[in-house]
Amino acid sequence: MEKVKAKKHLGQHFLKDESIAKAIADTLSLKGYDEVLEIGPGMGVLTKYLLDKPINTHVIEIDTESVVYLGENYPKLKDKIISQDFLKYNIKEVYEDKQFAIIGNFPYNISTQIVFRTLELKHQIPEFSGMFQKEVAERICEKKGSKAYGILSVLAQAFYVTEYLFTVDENVFIPPPKVKSGVMKMTRKEDYSLPCSEKLFFTVVKTAFQQRRKTLRNSLKTLNLSDSLRLDVIFDKRPEQLSVDEFIVLTQKIEADGVQS
Repeated sequence: MEKVKAKKHLGQHFLKDESIAKAIADTLSLKGYDEVLEIGPGMGVLTKYLLDKPINTHVIEIDTESVVYLGENYPKLKDKIISQDFLKYNIKEVYEDKQFAIIGNFPYNISTQIVFRTLELKHQIPEFSGMFQKEVAERICEKKGSKAYGILSVLAQAFYVTEYLFTVDENVFIPPPKVKSGVMKMTRKEDYSLPCSEKLFFTVVKTAFQQRRKTLRNSLKTLNLSDSLRLDVIFDKRPEQLSVDEFIVLTQKIEADGVQS
C-alpha cells in the first residue's frame, strides 16, 4: 500500500523527522507501567520507536486508511491496533484496570479533548507525553499570572506535574501546519487526590475562567455564595491570579459554604 494521504478533517499532519519521533518516544520513563497507548499513529513514524522499547504497545487510530497501512507495515502490531475514536472508546476493553502511558503526535483539532479525557482516566494514566500546537502545549504548562494560564493549565496541574520539553518547526510535517508545535509531558503526582470535592473543583475552575477578566466575586455569582463568603479577600482576585493550590483552597471555602457539586 502507498503512503497514507493526510486528511484535513481529522487534523492530520504526519511527522517526517525521525529524530523528533525518537525524542518523543524517549520522553517515556517506563516506570510504574508496562503498557503504552499511542493516539493517532498515522503511518507509524513514532510507533516504530515505541515497538523497540521493553513495553507493550497498542495504537488507536480513527483513520481506516492508516489502520490498513499500519497492519501491512508493522507486523509487531498484530492484534494491537484499535480502529476507534479515542474520545469515545471504552479503554477498559484493552486495559481493564491496568496502568498505562499515553503518547502521540496528537491531531490538533482534538488535542485539548484528549487531555480532558486523560484527566477522566487519571487513576490509570501515570504518564502522558506528546506533540500539540505550541500554544496548547504551553498553555497546559503555564503558571498563574499569564494570559495563557487557564482552565487547561489548572486542571492538568492539579493532578500532574507538567513540563514543556521542546518546540518543533512546521517544516517537519506533511503537510506543514500553519503554526509551530510543542512537545510536553505530564507526570502524575504521587498523591493526586484533592482535599476537596473534585467535581466542585472542576466547576469552580471552569466557571471562574469563563469570565476571566472579572473578579471571582463576579464570575462565581452563579454558584449562589453566601454574602459572608463573598467578603473573603480571595474574591477580590481574577482567576489568572490564583495558583492551583489557591483554587483548591477556594473550592474548600465554597464547599464549606454549603455549595453542592
